[in-house]
Amino acid sequence: MKLYTFTGETPAEALKKAQQECGEDALVVNTKEIRKRSLNTPSLYEVVVASEGGGPEANETGKTPPPEPPKKPVMMDDDDVLLNLSETVKQISKIAQVTEEESLKKSVAAPVEKSAPVRSEPNIAQPQAPTADGMQLKDIQGEIAKLTDKVKLIQNMMWDKQKERSGLAMPPEFAEIFRLAKESGMIKEHIDEIMNLTLEHMPLSMRQNSETVKRYFNVLLRKLAPVRVENRLTKPNKKIIMLVGPTGVGKTTTIAKLAARFAYKKDVKYRVGIITVDTYRIGAVEQLMHYAKIMKLGIESVEDPQDFSRAINSLKHCDYIMIDTAGSSQHDHEKINRLKQLLEAEAHTSIDVSLVLSANTKFEDLRDIYKKFSVLGIDTIIATKLDETQGFGNIFSLVYENRKPISYFSVGQEVPDDLQPATADFFVDCLLNGFQSKEN
Repeated sequence: MKLYTFTGETPAEALKKAQQECGEDALVVNTKEIRKRSLNTPSLYEVVVASEGGGPEANETGKTPPPEPPKKPVMMDDDDVLLNLSETVKQISKIAQVTEEESLKKSVAAPVEKSAPVRSEPNIAQPQAPTADGMQLKDIQGEIAKLTDKVKLIQNMMWDKQKERSGLAMPPEFAEIFRLAKESGMIKEHIDEIMNLTLEHMPLSMRQNSETVKRYFNVLLRKLAPVRVENRLTKPNKKIIMLVGPTGVGKTTTIAKLAARFAYKKDVKYRVGIITVDTYRIGAVEQLMHYAKIMKLGIESVEDPQDFSRAINSLKHCDYIMIDTAGSSQHDHEKINRLKQLLEAEAHTSIDVSLVLSANTKFEDLRDIYKKFSVLGIDTIIATKLDETQGFGNIFSLVYENRKPISYFSVGQEVPDDLQPATADFFVDCLLNGFQSKEN
């Protein structure tokens, strides 16, 4: 796509030149006033249009080019063209408003000129010639009315190029949902798969409107997003949850949030106990001890499989037992194997293993972390630090690829409030619109 620049004393004049040179299908990209009108010089407006294959060099009409030649075409990226469209609408609207105000001022301030009476035939209406300002305003308003269609045409053209690059066969109404999925951080293979699913199952009547396409896409994502809904624990059932994952993802804080949630925030006050095997960090043990003391919860610290079995037995009266583990690199096989030994020592006990991951980690690293920790038998995923990123396609791609559900979202540092039980509605809303903090 090439851009051409035309100038004129009015926007309408510049647009007329652009249409003569590039054809009626030329797409308006930008319009601005580059010189103010003064007593000695007229105003000057610049109009930039986009044309594919058109332009002065392709003009086959044989007409003599206008006195004002277009500037040398400049190549622009597709994103730049789309970015300038919103500014174009604002600028043309502003010009139209200013022109209308000036016209109104002239009509009010113009002195009444005395002239000889003009004799006219009775009962015959005398036509009034339109003023120059009136014609300019009408032309500008007509161009503004066409902008919506032109914007849509450009979007379709950009979508066609995107389809060629992605190998998709999709109608232009799918352009918005494709952009949303891509900007979310979802990987390409998953985007293509979900786009094709959408096209395959969407009723034909819904494909003609981008809003209905987006609504259908939203519903489809909710069905594809694996989540484990928090269920009510009924006695005498008990639940043991072990949190594992790399360093710095917030496992200890998440343990405190979960413990406080089950002990105080539910309609039923459950008995909660805590086990920490993170003896590598003295600060982590002291932090959990502090939380346990405030919430009046039982807490045990263990270092080996024998201590682990003893700790679980000492907290057998609890409804929930939360197990905090030492964070480790996914490449630290020794630490991961030590956790595996703890689980094997209690093979007869049902322990729900939750992999804690930071939402601001790139997908390739998330995939590697999941692969290395999967030897522990991952049951669910807990995503933390939602308040530190706006792209959640990486998390979606991970759970979609491995069919592992998300159980909780950590949305801040406050204990116990900043913990969100997973729902498909919340997950997809964050995916498409970004996380909305409490301040918003």
